Amino acid sequence: MYTLKPPAKWPLLAKTISGLEPVLAKELESLGAADVKVLKRAVSFTGDQILLFKANYCCRTALRILKPLFEFPINEQQDLYNNIHNYPWEDLLTPDSSLSIDAVISYTVFTNSQFVAQKSKDAIVDRFRSKFDKRPSVDLENPDMRINVHLFKNLCTVSLDSSGQSLHKRGYRRSTGPAPINEVLAAGLVQLSGWDYTTPMFDPMCGSGTLLIEAAMLAKSIPCGYFRKEFGFMRWKDFDRDLWLQVKAGADDRISPLRLQLFGSDRAERAIVSAKENLAFTGLSDDVHLQTCSFEDSEPPVENGFILCNPPYDERIRIDDTIAFNKLIGDTLKRKFKGYTAWFISSDLESIKFIGLKPSRKIVVFNGPLECRFVKFELY
Repeated sequence: MYTLKPPAKWPLLAKTISGLEPVLAKELESLGAADVKVLKRAVSFTGDQILLFKANYCCRTALRILKPLFEFPINEQQDLYNNIHNYPWEDLLTPDSSLSIDAVISYTVFTNSQFVAQKSKDAIVDRFRSKFDKRPSVDLENPDMRINVHLFKNLCTVSLDSSGQSLHKRGYRRSTGPAPINEVLAAGLVQLSGWDYTTPMFDPMCGSGTLLIEAAMLAKSIPCGYFRKEFGFMRWKDFDRDLWLQVKAGADDRISPLRLQLFGSDRAERAIVSAKENLAFTGLSDDVHLQTCSFEDSEPPVENGFILCNPPYDERIRIDDTIAFNKLIGDTLKRKFKGYTAWFISSDLESIKFIGLKPSRKIVVFNGPLECRFVKFELY
């Protein structure tokens, strides 16, 4: 049988991108999380309802915040249906509610995660049919409750997804160009780089401006969920609206003016148009100066600045000659940007060597399925 979790302090789980786990752990600790433990693509911690709200609203490198409900051993496939069916879902849902199931499986008796999601859904709706002669509906896009079923070997953990839509969907992206960087990854790169929030930043291939927006939000202490209208926990039966508004107001009160200027450029005019639209929505237009210009033709906006860049690296945007492209980056850095610290991310692990500069640091991080290197160059 399953074991219910205590009501006041809960074991919680924050999911993230591979390579950003230590950054997320620091974020959670800064919010007051206890028992913080780094896992693979996740961080476990302990907290109450206030921390659940804070983690969703303020953790820039979290994709989802899960609240485990119960767990049970799986020895045969029928154990999944029986245990989920026996849980008192009527305490959390009504027959008029909607739900969706996300399933993740590893080294278990099941071989198909969609089958696990289907069987879990069947168990829940069958319980409602037997008790109320009516069942919740399935809504994959905007359910009242999103349920996570995680099977690892012979252990199944069933959790509530308190975030709803993935937390990388900040709500500020009005316009995008080709292959925009994930907002969570962008926020993680800003923090991994060690940027001090006082040195002017330049993104010479800024696209629709995500890196610059995440950097500006971090420097101004704008919560990452500031522009979102909804989180999954808002539809829970026990949602405490007054407590949520207190948590939100407390975080919003920390927003402060930016103490520096950020700069961005891109060779594509349509990218700059998109970036300006996104900046206008966030109210950051006065903090970020943009221009249409290729990197090799750009001039350093300040002396001794900071470059943070996600250049195209062939898998998502085709470049005719990636080696020549990286040589051009290196030549431009050496010729024009002495005194700068520069960070670049790329999955093209071979051609990035042709930048021709020895990196002082390399960090492994994933961009979706792509294993990347986040590399630092110090241009003396």
